[in-house]
Amino acid sequence: MPHTSTTLLSPADQERRRGLRTMKGVALGALLFMAVLFVIAFVLQEQCPALAYVRAFAEGGMVGALADWFAVTALFRHPLGIPIPHTAIIPNRKDEIGINLGEFVETEFLRGDVVRTKLDSAGVAARLGEWLSVPEHAERVGAEGSLMAASVLRALSDDDVNDVIEDLARKHLIEPESGPPLGRSLGTVVESGAHHGAVDLALDSIGTWLDANHAAFTGLISRRLPSWLPSVASRLVDDTAYNEAVKFVAAAQADPQHPARLAIDGYLERLADDLQNDPTTMARLDDAKATVFDSPRVRELASDAWNTARAGLLDSLADPQSGLRRRAVQVLGDIGARLTTDPTLQRRVDGRVVDAAVFLVDRYRHDIASIITDTVARWDAEETTEKIELMVGRDLQYIRLNGTVVGALAGLVIFTIAHAVLGG
Repeated sequence: MPHTSTTLLSPADQERRRGLRTMKGVALGALLFMAVLFVIAFVLQEQCPALAYVRAFAEGGMVGALADWFAVTALFRHPLGIPIPHTAIIPNRKDEIGINLGEFVETEFLRGDVVRTKLDSAGVAARLGEWLSVPEHAERVGAEGSLMAASVLRALSDDDVNDVIEDLARKHLIEPESGPPLGRSLGTVVESGAHHGAVDLALDSIGTWLDANHAAFTGLISRRLPSWLPSVASRLVDDTAYNEAVKFVAAAQADPQHPARLAIDGYLERLADDLQNDPTTMARLDDAKATVFDSPRVRELASDAWNTARAGLLDSLADPQSGLRRRAVQVLGDIGARLTTDPTLQRRVDGRVVDAAVFLVDRYRHDIASIITDTVARWDAEETTEKIELMVGRDLQYIRLNGTVVGALAGLVIFTIAHAVLGG
């Protein structure tokens, strides 16, 4: 694979490359300086014996520079292109390095006790509360949350939502037997007399309608009478029917023990008992539920309700000034204020955050660490080598420079000691 072009490097990597080249030039310059110094001292040492010390100094510097150049180069590539064993370590052992790095992170960092100790001292709840207490931050969280919620709503398929609604309705409304619980509830209502208000409302509504619709009784009964009856008699019959209806409703409104009221009470009592004990009534109720649920019109209404609700939610989520968005920001601010001032809530939130983090780390730390291993395994060996060299190569060139200096001093010391002890 061709070498990575500088045009593909980030600005930071390009700056590192310039720094690396500079340090390589400095290290090479030190080696060349020692080489020139060695040649001069070697040629002139007979005329000036003291230059033997300079020669030893330069000789040691060259050895140190070359040794460290070999060591540094061997990390990234074969020195001089010669496939010497145990060189080009990083490209040849890239996958193994990734595995070892992943294992190191997993065993040393992704441990429950390490995570717990760090989070216990972090004060997550208090910091979160302080951050949320700033109105701009609460606005930002509300905006981001609205964007995510809107994305989820748009991604939902109408068919999928309708299927979910249908499954939930069938599981919780259609399949369970409704007669006995409905009968018990109705029996409780009748026994407590809670239905009397509904009966009063119905009677009042009927009375109001009768007052406003006297004309509706014209011909209601007289049309069924023989045609030979006088019209006066027909009108008398209609008026009588209307007046009796008005009197009947007024009497039922005024008398709590009116036969009509007692008949309604009796009917409801029997219905409550039948819903609990009569198989025929219970079956009819279940059949009616299924019939209503399976009606295309009901399904259409459910679909329309979902579409209307989703459109309304999307409009509210998109409008920063909508009641939903403003309320969400207000709630976030209130949460931030409580997290900042309530120590009990802070301890509770911190405890749950720590427990959740420890659980996730203990359960998934191998999967998390495998991200490192898998990522390194996918990297190209040459590009990986270059990336690592750009990150640490400049510092490694200091090793070459230091090796030159240390080697030179070591050569000088060794020669001085040998000359003093052995003479010559």
